[in-house]
Parts: sequence; C-alpha cells; structure tokens
Amino acid sequence: MQTRFDIVVVGAGMAGASLAARLGAKTSVLVIEAEERPGYHATGRSAAFWTESYGGPRVQPLTAASGAELRALGVLAPRSALTLGRTGEQAEVERFARVYGDLGVEVHVLDRAGIAARVPGLRGGWASGVLEPSTCDIDVAALHQHYLAAARREGVEIRCRAGLRRATRSAHGWLLALADGTEVACDVLVNAAGAWADPVARLAGARPLGIAPYRRTVAQLAVGRPVPGDLPLVLDVGETFYFKPEHGRLWLSPHDETPSVPCDAAPEEIDVALAIDRLEQVVDWPVERVEHRWAGLRSFAPDRLPVYGFDPADPAFFWFAGQGGFGIQTAPAAAMLGAALLLGEKGGDLDPAPYGPDRFVIA
Repeated sequence: MQTRFDIVVVGAGMAGASLAARLGAKTSVLVIEAEERPGYHATGRSAAFWTESYGGPRVQPLTAASGAELRALGVLAPRSALTLGRTGEQAEVERFARVYGDLGVEVHVLDRAGIAARVPGLRGGWASGVLEPSTCDIDVAALHQHYLAAARREGVEIRCRAGLRRATRSAHGWLLALADGTEVACDVLVNAAGAWADPVARLAGARPLGIAPYRRTVAQLAVGRPVPGDLPLVLDVGETFYFKPEHGRLWLSPHDETPSVPCDAAPEEIDVALAIDRLEQVVDWPVERVEHRWAGLRSFAPDRLPVYGFDPADPAFFWFAGQGGFGIQTAPAAAMLGAALLLGEKGGDLDPAPYGPDRFVIA
C-alpha cells in the first residue's frame, strides 16, 4: 500500500531537518534518510562555529540572518575569530576587513602586538589580522536535535535506512521506491542530499548542477601547553588552516578541499600531517599526540553559493543543496527561504534570486 505526502525531503541532515521543521505545520512531509541515523555525514562532522566571514560575502547575509534564531535557541557560545596575515599580506588583510565591514560585520584590524596578545606563542612572520568579535561556537548536535524534534512535533515523519532507490515522475507527482522496501507518493520531491545531491537529481531525471563534494579534515590534538579557553577561532587570510580550542584540546584543520566521490569520508594521514605542519608555522606549541581525526564532505555548486529553488525544468523537483561548509551557520535563514519558496510565501528580507537553480541555465 502506498502512502502519499505533499512533500518528500531526501536527507535528514541539518538541511533536511531544518526545512522539514519549517514545513511541517503547513503541509504533510516525509523525510527519508539513507543512513541509520540523521546527521551521520556532514552535519555530524562540523567544526562547529558561526562566523559571518565564513563562506564569502554572498553567503554572509544568510549567516547574519540566522544569528537571532541561533541565539534564541541557546546554541551559540561566544568565541571571536581572528584571521591572520603574514608579512607582505597587509593589503589582503585590509581588503578582508573592508569587504566584511561594508556588509555590517564588526571587524577590527590588529597589528602584530594585537594578534600576539590573543594567540600566545605566535611565531614570527605573522604581522596583522582581523578580529571578528561576533563569532561563536555552535552546539551542532543540539541544533540538529531541535530541528528533528520540532519537525516531529509538527507531524513530519522521518524514516532512516530508507534511501531513495527510484523516482518515477508522472502528471500527478512522484512515485518513490525506498531502500526499506516501501513505496511512497508525493507532489514535490526536495533534494537536500548534501554530497549526494547530483546523484539524487539523476535518479529523478533532473539535470545535475555540478554540485561537487570535497573532503575536509579535522584533528583533535593534545599540545604541550595549556590551550587558552578564550582563544579565538584562528584562521589565515590565505585559507590554509584554522584551529580553535575545544575542552582543553585543539581542533585543527588544514583547510583542505580534496575532490571526492560521495562517500563515508575518512581522514588521510597526509592531511593530518599537513595540518600539524601548518600549525607549527603559526605557534610554538609542541604537539603531543593526535587524539582523534575525522573528515567530512562539503558540497559546492560551481559558483560556491547554495542552491534553493524549484528546478527550472520541473516544478515538482526542488533543490536545497550546495551548502558547502556553511550549512550549519546558515540553517535558520536557509530553511526560512526554502520553506517560503516551497509554499509560495514571502521569505523575509532575504533575496532568494542569487541562490536559485535557474542561474545555471544556459541561454
């Protein structure tokens, strides 16, 4: 026996869960997830910060618009971010500050003394930086669980181990065959499948948009000196590393973007070694051991902006994908925009046009 829903969302990570939570009160929704639990892939492997410069200036409006909801939910904790520049990179540092300052982000340009005061053990060669006081840590698990619980309260059904196996289009919508052996019908199919967004599009007969997965590595380190609890999230203007404190340890990434097939990503030893080498060029903290390492897939559209909207060739296929490494920090605004587009409502003050899939249509 088939069950029919107004909307089926493919993917129960942060994207699918947040969108379903917005939709559940107004329409019938099923969320299908291929894994045994929601959030197994990118959502569960986030470096867990909210900073307005992350993702670039065209993503910043989504991050800024998400801040109020994240604060109200109690999932943000003050951190600050410090983007460093080497000797000779002063122009890049000043450009970084100018771009985000013009967008309304609070930024402060610091000299060598200013950055050294905030990063103890800073090595020579680092001459300036930009401080973003508004940056926070995010409790990713709490946020994801909030959206899952909110969706269920609104009557959304969430099925795990129920990946999409076949999608048949008709004049009446979709007939979907799932990995759990069931079939469901729906009016609109939402592609919130993260790294699997293009494969899901192919299953549904839609043209892939070139949303590509890239592996990002993070390692948890024990170092031979106390890690200050108020250490900022430390990045560099050349985007070659970032690190932050986490319960007395250090979370470190080489800011890698290695092309990958959609998969259960695993860290490579070379990337962990590269991260440590880069850390040792920044601070004189002896690395005692690597306690944990992991990798996740960040998926980007060709222009590195997210994709929200109905497919130009099929008004029953909706894209909610390509959210790179910023999908956690922009989740509230993205869900608001996505739900508004699906329901034909106004999506607040944000303009959805820059994120529409029609931007990839070749005239």
